[in-house]
Amino acid sequence: MPEEGVELSPARNLLTTPEIVLLANVFVSQGVNKIRLTGGEPTVRRDILPLMRQLGALRRLGLHELCITTNGLALHRKLEAMVEAGLTGVNLSLDTLDPMQFRLLTRRDGFSAVRRSMDRILELNKAGAGVRLKINCVVMRGLNDREINDFVALTRDHDIEVRFIEYMPFDGNRWSTGKMVSFNEMLERISAQYPALRRTAVDAQHNGPHETSKTYEVPGFAGRVGFITSMTQHFCGGCNRLRITSDGSLKVCLFGNAEVSLRDVLRQANSDEPIDEAVMTEMVRRAREATSDSDIDIQLGNVLPNASRLLDIIGMAVKRKKERHAGIGELEHMKNRPMILIGGPLLSKDTDKADRVAATANVTGEPRLTHVSASGTAHMVAVGEKAVTLRTAAAACTVHFSSPAAAALIRANDMAKGDVLGVARIAGIMAAKRTADLIPLCHPLALSHVAVDVNVFDSVQGSSDSHGHVDIRATVQCEGKTGVEMEALTAASVAALTVFDMCKAVDKGMRIDNLRMVFKEGGKSGRWEECGKV
Repeated sequence: MPEEGVELSPARNLLTTPEIVLLANVFVSQGVNKIRLTGGEPTVRRDILPLMRQLGALRRLGLHELCITTNGLALHRKLEAMVEAGLTGVNLSLDTLDPMQFRLLTRRDGFSAVRRSMDRILELNKAGAGVRLKINCVVMRGLNDREINDFVALTRDHDIEVRFIEYMPFDGNRWSTGKMVSFNEMLERISAQYPALRRTAVDAQHNGPHETSKTYEVPGFAGRVGFITSMTQHFCGGCNRLRITSDGSLKVCLFGNAEVSLRDVLRQANSDEPIDEAVMTEMVRRAREATSDSDIDIQLGNVLPNASRLLDIIGMAVKRKKERHAGIGELEHMKNRPMILIGGPLLSKDTDKADRVAATANVTGEPRLTHVSASGTAHMVAVGEKAVTLRTAAAACTVHFSSPAAAALIRANDMAKGDVLGVARIAGIMAAKRTADLIPLCHPLALSHVAVDVNVFDSVQGSSDSHGHVDIRATVQCEGKTGVEMEALTAASVAALTVFDMCKAVDKGMRIDNLRMVFKEGGKSGRWEECGKV
């Protein structure tokens, strides 16, 4: 939690318990067999126990595991009831074993409460509860990296898996490569004290094909040690996780900033209003009347009138998931929610790799043309009632050359008209500012930032690009009531035309193509990212 806290989301924006249960039905009906409730902190949710009981009832549909990720402060008070509701696993977030360091990191005195939760899980397991306990420790250089072997010692006498997580960049967490302790460095430190440390045998329970953790053990110790190597050794090829945020957006990759609002599609079944217990009861009643079967299961197809649309949107996002997330050099510059604002249930499914490859889409509501009135005439969209938010858009295009001369002259800065890349960059920035003068229905905007990147590349051997090309990417920001997609597209277009103009004396066969949006963020529709590599 940042020192200044966070702006809380309005209650209306969050998923209701019936909505979470409905979405859980959706995913379990499609083969998801594990649900993990994450945070924020799920134990402070007032209805956490009724929610877990309803999720636990999904065992009849194929759910195998119901887990929770928690800070452990209040867990010991609710643990027994959670086990009765069907809890099978606890991931305890704990970054230090030093009470004073705990207070420094969490800004509260709660270490004893966390240890009480750990001890209570171990006690219940001795009685046969069978709750798998994992401790998640994010290792940060200069803060807690000296405690790595202290955490390993926890596994000596207890069946616990301590999982060391490479420090990952999210908005507001002040990430830097200097703070990150890599998997290999952690392994070396542990092996220096425990030279017998070894990789565990691959088995379906602890280290199956979809496991995100590399699991090790010290011979003779009751527990295990795991490493989540998100930064240095990605595991995207086996990842089968999906995440639904607390406000109902689907993230197919924790490191992806593209989201799809399932909440908005779900609420179309209730005139775009939240689905509460009373609405849910009425929907179930209607479903049972329609089938003349009072014992009908509350499943997606029986309750939601727009079930097929919801499944189409989910399928579109999952099937076009990216093959892998960005690397260290890119992640630290990406816009992505901080972990405390992601929350929601994490879903896992046994699936083939073919179902997990590529990117995401952002699809909410029925498609319509916003600049066309009901009578079919063109008009400017009214934005007076919209909220002022930070809005960002990026567009890209490519200028392909038909001979090698242009690329060589640009690289040598020897074109007769001067610095091609520099002039194109300035032209793109100027064009973004004049978009409303060029596109009839665009609103004039006070732009806060325009960046145009123009780069020349030589020919790629063995490809259709035999004479080189110029790649152009324009990024535009403003704090306003409407988006800046057109400003980004205009900037990229005019930059490309400028390249064409300055090079036409040596290459009249140039081709400008693939003008497109690659990213947008802000406003009601949220985030969107181009499918495939940006």
